[in-house]
Amino acid sequence: MADATISGGLPQGRGAKTASPGGPMLAADGTPLRASLARSLRRQKMRALLLIAPLLLFILVTFVMPIGDMLFRSVENHIVADTLPRTVAALRDDPSEVPGEPVFRAMAEDLQVAVEEKTHTQLGTRLNYESSGMSSLLRGTGRDVKGMGEDVAKAVTGLDDAWEEPGTWVALLADPAWVQTQAEWAAADDKSPEPAFAASAAATERLPRTVEAYQAFAHVTQADDGDSVTEEEPWNLAYVALADDLRADPGAAEAFEGDNRARLDALSAAVADGTVPAVSYRDMFVESDDAWGEPGTWSVLRTFSSRFTPGYYLNAVDLKLGPNGIEMREPKDRIYLQLFVRTLVMSLVITGTCILLGYPIAFLLANLPERTANLLMILVLLPFWTSLLVRTSAWKVLLQQQGVINDILVWLGIVGDGNRLALINNQTGTIIAMTHILLPFMILPLYSVMKGIPKSYVRAAKSLGANDWTAFWRVYFPQSVPGIGAGSILCFILAIGYYITPELVGGTKGVFISNRIAYHISDSLNWGLAAALGTILLAVVMLLYWAYDRLVGIDNVKLGG
Repeated sequence: MADATISGGLPQGRGAKTASPGGPMLAADGTPLRASLARSLRRQKMRALLLIAPLLLFILVTFVMPIGDMLFRSVENHIVADTLPRTVAALRDDPSEVPGEPVFRAMAEDLQVAVEEKTHTQLGTRLNYESSGMSSLLRGTGRDVKGMGEDVAKAVTGLDDAWEEPGTWVALLADPAWVQTQAEWAAADDKSPEPAFAASAAATERLPRTVEAYQAFAHVTQADDGDSVTEEEPWNLAYVALADDLRADPGAAEAFEGDNRARLDALSAAVADGTVPAVSYRDMFVESDDAWGEPGTWSVLRTFSSRFTPGYYLNAVDLKLGPNGIEMREPKDRIYLQLFVRTLVMSLVITGTCILLGYPIAFLLANLPERTANLLMILVLLPFWTSLLVRTSAWKVLLQQQGVINDILVWLGIVGDGNRLALINNQTGTIIAMTHILLPFMILPLYSVMKGIPKSYVRAAKSLGANDWTAFWRVYFPQSVPGIGAGSILCFILAIGYYITPELVGGTKGVFISNRIAYHISDSLNWGLAAALGTILLAVVMLLYWAYDRLVGIDNVKLGG
């Protein structure tokens, strides 16, 4: 016993040693054994991690990230705040049902920018999901916004042609430091973007509305169009803003010098005597479309101005955000709860039908001689070798009123020629076609489990006096339940997410919620609502899975004996 073993199972004389009596155990290389074992364990974990890293990456990219993106899209609502930032800010300070001039002025500037950037149509599409008519309203007003304030612009330029020159506006509003930087950039003739426009302190203080309108114009001109503000005449709204500033502050010209002061003095006098007309932003919008004078339009903008919204989830359960909070939708618009219920009920019916048809087939295959069972198993697997689209299209031919099944029933005299059965474009057609498609997913788990059930158990039960039914029900069937569980989970989860087959044979009464999700993704492009519907469907499946685990036990599900 000279080589007595030590903790860890290593012989003292070969794998480890002690530095001195009572000292720490050392590995063969002289390092402490504890540290050596820890280092070896880390290496093993790292190798294992590297082996599964490709699978983890695949799951992350194809499963986790898409679900995360779906969850984000179901609540994000940035387009209103990004497209109408000034309007959203102004609405916070104006609680009236139809807001005042500041909000309409902010809307005019925002919409002018949105038209130039071509984002107003996307905004209209988004708001149209919540209130019908918003898309056409924003499109129509977008066409008119460029002409708003045209009479003011003509009056101002009629006083002095210099107001038509871009240089006049730059000299009036630009910060001197920016003017110098811009001149250096122009002289260098490089390919970099023009320096972002910066207003002078005097202009910002005495002509605030003009600076705001001009900066919006400058941003679009420089960032989006790639042009220089020194070469472009500003929008009509800049002329309106300048007239409004001089009307609110007749002495604004005192803050400027030279030609700028002279022009502002002349323009201020023209504003005072009415040569330059006063305009109302509200009147210009209402002239474009009466809807701008209605509280409902502004209620929609207020309700969906937040960057995150529960609106998609509310729509998915036939609710909506209204002026007074959450409201039920009109009865004619309540479709999603009905679709969810139909999807769940029909998926359960299809699963039950697969059990009724698949169990005897699997029982037969498991108890036939192996050669015969293998030949019949080819017939079970044969549908997998045929395109899903082809199989579904074949059912369209079989089930239609002038199809093969109805012709056979008429020929046999079971139904009259004038009373042919409606087997397609309804729930019946969906159940028949999907049962056929999902039946192999029930048969295969059942067959695998039944093959593992020893036949001697049934013989033993019969030898103890049980009849055939008792032996089957009390001995054989309980052992096949794990196969039923596995097949049911496969069929139900596949059925609840199907959309091709219901779309082709279901008509309007046999479609699933997945068909509506596909519609919003590919046709209406309402990805937020599609994401909300998909998230709710996923949550329902997870809830049912949890309930199944609590009632039956997922550990009792087997794919083999």
